[in-house]
Amino acid sequence: MISPLLIPILGISCGMVAIVGGVFVKPWFAYRHRQLDLKANLVAEKAAQYAAQTERLEQRMRVLERIITDRGIDVADEIEKLRDTPAPLN
Repeated sequence: MISPLLIPILGISCGMVAIVGGVFVKPWFAYRHRQLDLKANLVAEKAAQYAAQTERLEQRMRVLERIITDRGIDVADEIEKLRDTPAPLN
């Protein structure tokens, strides 16, 4: 049998749990969500940096391939010309 005193105690306990959840748990979940958003933004930024670096390296490789495969061009002169011109910054 349920004690008549137990019913108000359970009602007050449920209210306390709801208050604690609203005051502590909900802001904690919002904090964790914000933290994950910030981490995702950092990862996306790093990925963009790596993609840009990869693109620059691919451009340099294309230039080197063109120098090597073009017949009739003095490779040493072409390398010296490339040293004098700065690489484009994207």
